[in-house]
Amino acid sequence: MIPSESYSVARTSSASPHYRPWTMKDDEVPGGSPRSMLSVAPASYFRLTFPSPYRGGCPLPRLALTPNRYLYKLDYKPPTPPQGPFNLIIAVSFGLLIPARILASAKYGGLNVHPSMLPEFPGPAPLHHTLLADRKTTGVTLQTLHPTKFDEGKIVAQTPYPGIEIQARTVEELQALTAPLGAKMLLQGLEGGLFVPPIKEAGWYKSALTSRDFTHASKIGPKDRHLDWTAWTADDILRRQRVIGPLWNTTETCSIGNDGKRKESKRIIWDHGFHLLKEECHLFPATGHPIIVGLRRATPKVYIRTCDGNVLVADSVKVEGEAATAAFQAAKRNGLAPIPKRVDRNTQFPHDFVAFHSPLT
Repeated sequence: MIPSESYSVARTSSASPHYRPWTMKDDEVPGGSPRSMLSVAPASYFRLTFPSPYRGGCPLPRLALTPNRYLYKLDYKPPTPPQGPFNLIIAVSFGLLIPARILASAKYGGLNVHPSMLPEFPGPAPLHHTLLADRKTTGVTLQTLHPTKFDEGKIVAQTPYPGIEIQARTVEELQALTAPLGAKMLLQGLEGGLFVPPIKEAGWYKSALTSRDFTHASKIGPKDRHLDWTAWTADDILRRQRVIGPLWNTTETCSIGNDGKRKESKRIIWDHGFHLLKEECHLFPATGHPIIVGLRRATPKVYIRTCDGNVLVADSVKVEGEAATAAFQAAKRNGLAPIPKRVDRNTQFPHDFVAFHSPLT
């Protein structure tokens, strides 16, 4: 166990009762593997459960991981272990709303470990949004399970405000930092009987003076990777690339057929991301309008100016429907820039650079 002063807890007057937790964990959601959770839990505590991939549920036989520890497939019908019915539900990175009827069937309701300082970053992707917001500190929260809403239960234990320093640059690194804290907080909360009514809240926001709006940690999707050159600084872009990349844009292509010029919009994916150009560059007419630089060299690069005046460099690009390739080859093959189809070492270019037909959108 970790010392009690290492995080805030809401103490109850009741001693911890005999409890039989049913623990729900989705292995596809970051937050630690079943075996890592079992490794820190007393043998009599945990039964781990996963959501069924089939509509209506498809229960599987329990699989013994070690003596007295089992894996169930969730079909939204609580299994009955030999010791008697479950009286406490525990959700760990579960990703689904546990039905109110199941919570009501457990004498002590449910508990959840959430890797943020709730009410900051409620939702399914708190680790991603913590890094995207460039927070300097974070923490973990032990809360009760609300019957109809995500992350709106009572906070019974939490890292003291303002949290621990973030020494992580990726989601995997931040998960490695918060997961052990969450596991230890959960175990001490169980030992301390923090789930026993009457429950006292221990949230940081009750003692910290703040007026800021809390950010919802929504699930990361394509829109979060859609690069906005008019609003994102170079640091913003590199951070998003690191946390949720690869990023993407659309741009106009131009090809010549029997019926003349044809223009269409295509998605391009910055599959290998960008790096910051160190030297000065004065070639760019507008923010977000790519230029291929080094046409007379063996490996031309794509340069793009950001809204804060920096320049990012891309070595390769993936055009929708194709494999990733060198930026110059992709631009030539797909008509992203006015480059002759046939180019060899004898080809003469009027300049050492050429701009894309249109800015990135």
